[in-house]
Amino acid sequence: MAPAPHPARALLISLTVLVFDFALLALGVGGLAPLLHHPRALALFATWLIATPALALLRPVRSQDPVATQPDRGVMLVLFLIPLVTPMLSALAERSGAWLLPGGAALRWSGVALSAAGLALRILAMRQLGSRFSPLAAVQREHALETGGIYGTVRHPGYLGAWICSLGVVLAFGSALTLPLLALMGLALGRRVALEEGLLERRFGGEFQAYRARVGGFVPRIGAAPGPRGSP
Repeated sequence: MAPAPHPARALLISLTVLVFDFALLALGVGGLAPLLHHPRALALFATWLIATPALALLRPVRSQDPVATQPDRGVMLVLFLIPLVTPMLSALAERSGAWLLPGGAALRWSGVALSAAGLALRILAMRQLGSRFSPLAAVQREHALETGGIYGTVRHPGYLGAWICSLGVVLAFGSALTLPLLALMGLALGRRVALEEGLLERRFGGEFQAYRARVGGFVPRIGAAPGPRGSP
């Protein structure tokens, strides 16, 4: 049984991550001075200043007691590295002028807003899932199937939010050069979902099958009949 992380330790880790993110972003735009004169990059970092501690504090508040797990270390590595390097590589692509997308400032600021929306969706999903959130594909001993709230709209709002956030970062710097990273992230998320849903189907059987038939994985199903609300 894994102990719940102490809030101070979670905040310290989030601060370390933010320092690293800031350094990579500065590297991407060409140094500290260019970063301080890059409004979109600073706006992105401002969203990280809010979201990173929030996500750290939303890690499980109770001890976890998994009864079934599915190793997915390769997938986890991909899903860790792509969001980490996408801002730096996207900024480098913009600076080099490679494969610039049309749309000008409107597209790029829309990307900043989209990235913030993705982070907000991820925070909302983690807040609702609570102690059932796990970096590993796992089912807890007292796991209840969540089918209400945002999980009544899509089955994987947290993963959707992460992907939307990365898409927003790419658009914020306006180069198509890093779009393949989004495709790779999508494939990794698909693999993670397959592992996770296999565990849920074995644990909840027909209840999960009915939920999956009713609610889309990443895109809401228009006209689907609402089901019963799950327990948080």
